[in-house]
Amino acid sequence: MCGDELERSLALRPEQQKVLRAIRRCRTGELGGHVDVCEGCGYERPAYNSCRNRHCPKCQALDQHRWLERRRQRILPVHHFHVVFTLPAELRPVVAMNRRALFALLFATAPASLLELGRDPRRLGGELGISAVLHTWRRDLGFHPHLHCVVTGGGLDDGGRWRSTKPGFLFPVRVLGKLLRGKFLAGLRALHARGAIVVPTSAADARAFEELLDRCYQKRWVVYSKPPFGGADAVFSYLGRYTHRIGISNARILDVSQRAVVFRTRFPRTASLPPRIFLTRFLSHVLPPGFVRIRHYGLLASGNVRDRLAQAQRVLVPSCSDAPVPTVVVDGVRDQEDEPLFVRLYRELTGIDLRVCPRCDSALRPHPLPTTAQERAPP
Repeated sequence: MCGDELERSLALRPEQQKVLRAIRRCRTGELGGHVDVCEGCGYERPAYNSCRNRHCPKCQALDQHRWLERRRQRILPVHHFHVVFTLPAELRPVVAMNRRALFALLFATAPASLLELGRDPRRLGGELGISAVLHTWRRDLGFHPHLHCVVTGGGLDDGGRWRSTKPGFLFPVRVLGKLLRGKFLAGLRALHARGAIVVPTSAADARAFEELLDRCYQKRWVVYSKPPFGGADAVFSYLGRYTHRIGISNARILDVSQRAVVFRTRFPRTASLPPRIFLTRFLSHVLPPGFVRIRHYGLLASGNVRDRLAQAQRVLVPSCSDAPVPTVVVDGVRDQEDEPLFVRLYRELTGIDLRVCPRCDSALRPHPLPTTAQERAPP
């Protein structure tokens, strides 16, 4: 109801309208679905189709699992660091008005800062592997663009040797902050000079814009590096908490009424927002159409997978250098046993077999329901 009012009263971008409509219809009769009927006891269970929108709180778990299966073969068996690059508050209004250009600039400058220090022979002298994920929110859904980077604890040098970082330490965060500040503001100035971005009214003239840049140059930019965590299994579980996260999950919403939406922020604290404000904040994190929010650099860049990454794997695990690389297919509709992939993935995630009756363990058979919209396989 509030979503309809918001669409009528605000000039929502097309992608925001699409997200609102997708979430409203997700797993309802509007998208159709099927009824599972037990052959033994007659038990019936409806299963409605999902919207598969990447901003939907209900549609991320299986996509996340599929993504992790695709990445499994590329995780190196070394310790990894988690580095977070945050843009200063002074730039958030500019970023909010130029999302595509400045999100891309953040992707271009933050990993470049890590790679530059990694290649420096005085620090490491090797090529790092980096997976970067864009987040744009605080726990209260405020606009807060920052980049999470999972970084290998070492790199491959020009001679094909693996150079490991010191235990518990990657690079000085102040040096990383200065590098990011210089690269990002230089890129911002170049975009502004070309007229490729717009700025708020308060910084519309050239002098005001330069004063904004001066304030940002004088400020310390926050870069946070968490302690390293262990091998590949730890990396997978850690990545899974960040890659497909959205602004808020259903589990954090405690109460919804006509007056307020109450949700958890930092335990045990909560926030309460009028529904209109809540939806406005949620929609502020909808990404531009087609924008890729998970990217890979260094050894993990697509151009390095077959040579440099494979070379690093041979160096780190010489006993497995001649073993055939298994192929994991997760993009199709069915796996090798002619089982729907979402059924297998759901069973791996929850331990529940969607094809078995929960009452008598007999087989469930699907019977389609009519739909007026494009169907997508549940869940």
